[in-house]
Amino acid sequence: MNNMMKQMQKMQKKMMKAQEELHEMSFEATAGGGMVKVVANGKKEVTDVEINEEVVDPDDVDMLQDLIIAATNDVLKQVDDTTNEKMGQFTKGMNMPGMF
Repeated sequence: MNNMMKQMQKMQKKMMKAQEELHEMSFEATAGGGMVKVVANGKKEVTDVEINEEVVDPDDVDMLQDLIIAATNDVLKQVDDTTNEKMGQFTKGMNMPGMF
């Protein structure tokens, strides 16, 4: 039992380290052939948005909004996929849906 507790504590430390590493990572996605770029960190916080002047058209705001949404959704999916990949190693075989 004592050995099992030590293993659990060791795994918990590894999980915390992996989560800290994930939070420090930066993710980037673009849309419209690079006309819109969105950067986010591993905490799913958008840290930067770059919009190329060429895509700013006052007569077509809808297109710009769509590009921003597409790039944002893509970068957040990258964060989710990386989180599942990094943290999934700790939940393999435990069948804990929605854990991470």
